[in-house]
Amino acid sequence: MRPAPILVFALCAVGAGSLPAQIPEISPNRVMADESATILVHGLDPNERITLRAELTDGAGHAWAAHAEFAADSGGAVDVSKQAPVAGSYKDVSALGLIWSMTPVEKNVALYQAPRSLGPQMVRFHLLRKGQEVSSAQLEQVTVADGVERIPVHDGALRGVFLAPAARERHPGVLVVSGSNGGVPLRPAAWLASHGYAALALAYFHYEDLPAKLESIPLEYFQSALEWMSQRPEVLPDRLAVSGQSRGGELALQLGSMFPAIRAVVAYAPSNTRRPACCGGNSVPYAWTWRGQPLAYLPIGAGLQSELAMRATIEVERTQGPILMVSGQEDGVWRSSTMADMVVSRLKGAHFPYEVLTLKYPHAGHSAGRPEITPAWHEGVRQPLSGREMDLGGTPKGDAESSLDSMPKVLEFLRKSLAEPK
Repeated sequence: MRPAPILVFALCAVGAGSLPAQIPEISPNRVMADESATILVHGLDPNERITLRAELTDGAGHAWAAHAEFAADSGGAVDVSKQAPVAGSYKDVSALGLIWSMTPVEKNVALYQAPRSLGPQMVRFHLLRKGQEVSSAQLEQVTVADGVERIPVHDGALRGVFLAPAARERHPGVLVVSGSNGGVPLRPAAWLASHGYAALALAYFHYEDLPAKLESIPLEYFQSALEWMSQRPEVLPDRLAVSGQSRGGELALQLGSMFPAIRAVVAYAPSNTRRPACCGGNSVPYAWTWRGQPLAYLPIGAGLQSELAMRATIEVERTQGPILMVSGQEDGVWRSSTMADMVVSRLKGAHFPYEVLTLKYPHAGHSAGRPEITPAWHEGVRQPLSGREMDLGGTPKGDAESSLDSMPKVLEFLRKSLAEPK
């Protein structure tokens, strides 16, 4: 993680009494979406109460906002990274609480939508004294680092986007797979590429000419993707990892158990068993095939300790490298923390020789560990393919804290796991 930038509000003369005129300043005014910032306000009266209001417009055109009231210290300053608000949208000390605690201004908005096509996000902060705005400043959150190259992949059956870091040399590679939404998992791949990994955001259904639904997906497809990555001049072929969230977390564990080329696995909100086809109106009940045969799966409603679960359990002990799992203990979609524990138990029983790291967050839901600082509030959301309403679980604070804590730990895990052999 780069050092936290400083966002400084210098008060305008408007409404500032005898204070000298100053101009709002942001230093710097552009940060990565996973970076924190320090928000400072100087030139206030000692113990004066002021309000900071933050606003943004998301990728769907919906307005989001949050506010917090602070009391200046004896020197007439407010440092949001060190002070808890006395009132407002969040309670405890949080450098960017004004972003993650945002809620939609309009009704009937259930979930924050990221800017399209990895576009930047502009957040405007307003400073109010005695209820009147006296200054404002703007922060730009960038999803992908400068110089990262995006290469559309349309090679044989493979579909997706390959993201190569700016430095023109070989890098460790990460295969990034989507969950039940399908399509191209562009944002998590962009995050990894921004931190020095050659990332393939691989689509495998609900995209172009690929299968429309998550059903009967041949795992040979992912084997081909790994082989494709190993042949790229930007990739170190002996240092590959896989990452996925939800059904993608299940898939990441499955792929890690099958393909020795994968040297590390990162699974967000994972399942320890293979699950059925998704998400309604399927022509077959199974999600995955290998060598033309369907793989056993755990039907909806079957117990995690049932005989069916035993047959559907992923043989994670076959993985040829360390495993990291991120989960929320209030996951409303499935019991990902419990299933992560079951993965750990199986690995211990098999005397797994590699590191196993589990990050479990008590108040996070199915979105635990999302690698960005964005509005975390949500209501019941609809699965985009089936239209069914889902409860993601967790609280905005719990989800935000899981992201802030896990982001550097995931990067450190990959750094260690994919380091050059000594």
